[in-house]
Amino acid sequence: MGNKYGYNGKMGGGNSMQSLMKQAQQMQQKLIEAQQQLEELQVTGTASGGMVSITCNGKKEILAVSIKPEVVDADDVEMLEDLVLAAINDAYSKAKAEEDRLMAPFAAMKGLM
Repeated sequence: MGNKYGYNGKMGGGNSMQSLMKQAQQMQQKLIEAQQQLEELQVTGTASGGMVSITCNGKKEILAVSIKPEVVDADDVEMLEDLVLAAINDAYSKAKAEEDRLMAPFAAMKGLM
């Protein structure tokens, strides 16, 4: 029996709570899929016109290093180190751009994760 305000003692909004839970589950699934895409993603950064290349995944884990023999100079190891560093930074920059693109839909949730 309801009171004078029409309250019947039951909690209202059950459908809305179910809808919110369903949306949260869908968002969580999409987040998991985006994270899997980042793991599978491969980007290659280069330096000196491709003389040094570094491949990493979207989680910025280095997967491969390639150095052309003609860039190896025993008298100038520092230059090779700089090229490797530049190629890593290029790969990381590309991976970050892809991460930003894939994670954009979840930006509002960032503080909750």
